[in-house]
Amino acid sequence: MASLNVGNLGEYLREQRRTAQLSLRQLADAAGVSNPYLSQIERGLRKPSAEVLQQVAKALRISAETLYVRAGILDEKERDELETRAVILADPSISERQKQVLLQIYDSFRKENAAEAAEAAEAAAQAADAGADGPAPAPDAESPSR
Repeated sequence: MASLNVGNLGEYLREQRRTAQLSLRQLADAAGVSNPYLSQIERGLRKPSAEVLQQVAKALRISAETLYVRAGILDEKERDELETRAVILADPSISERQKQVLLQIYDSFRKENAAEAAEAAEAAAQAADAGADGPAPAPDAESPSR
């Protein structure tokens, strides 16, 4: 888990709050946190919990996962996976059974790709080892032959 980058998070929250045309007090009320606490988060003085970030995201109507990434709680790869799953689960045009099948297929593709990436990394490591342990270079062809 990465360390929290609260300065970047605070700047992002302030930008999102201003875009939503909310005052600090309005956002604090909507998120259910105190005005001073939210101010400290925006100024990079506090490290909010995942729960607080979720409340703030809901009040701003933005993705909580985006805030988790900005706070260093979640990496982008994890966020992408969670968002993909959420989109599948939220689709009203497919049945619950179809959603589960799609998620199973998605998981199988991810596992297959991870295995292929691991094999490629292993092959590259073996090639690098073979290159390091390979035969000594041939002597110069410019030696005198008279």
